[in-house]
Amino acid sequence: MLEIKVIGIGGIGCALLPFLARYLNYQGEPARITLIDGDEFERANADRQAFGTLGNKAKVKATEMAREFQRVAFRAVPQYISEANITEHVQEGDTVFLGVDNHKTRKVVSDYCEKLATVTLISGGNDFNDGNVQVHIREGGRDRTAPITRYHPEIRNPRDRSPAEMSCEELMARGSPQLLFANLAIASAMLNAFYGIREGKLTYGEVYLDILEGKSNPVRREGKQ
Repeated sequence: MLEIKVIGIGGIGCALLPFLARYLNYQGEPARITLIDGDEFERANADRQAFGTLGNKAKVKATEMAREFQRVAFRAVPQYISEANITEHVQEGDTVFLGVDNHKTRKVVSDYCEKLATVTLISGGNDFNDGNVQVHIREGGRDRTAPITRYHPEIRNPRDRSPAEMSCEELMARGSPQLLFANLAIASAMLNAFYGIREGKLTYGEVYLDILEGKSNPVRREGKQ
């Protein structure tokens, strides 16, 4: 079974999931998507996040997806990913879509993926103009493309904190503005990378997006230093 983990069910996750699920639903290959997020949906975020009801994002979205795409198995994990629990939720052979808004969580996931023999990590974020997508592929204990920390010191040495380290008051106050259209572009680029990997034709390790200029700039990120 194809095991997919989607970490972060915010603006990018909401844009990505329906199309990922639709693609898998009609491919015929058994697949399970695990949604991981400890956050609650708030009406204030409805301009860029799509949820039919209030509640934990992973639980609400998993229920919605399961109702529409019955050939795909869905599972919800209502937790923030951290060093303490990542071993429970990411395993060998997984494909991981990472759509979080902080470098600390990106580093936690990246560092753990570097310890696995085989894993695919596709990370998208609202950095660098309208966003960027990074792809780290490991096969048989070797990097086909570079870890997402290698060319990004802001991820390798994060100055922020993950949601798992914040109080409820801090989580409520930390909101950062995002644009729906940028989230759509990032989600699309993440899915494009996934398709390229599935077809064995991916030629880049990172892509930078500029939606006003209509630009998508792919960059090779070799696995070896």
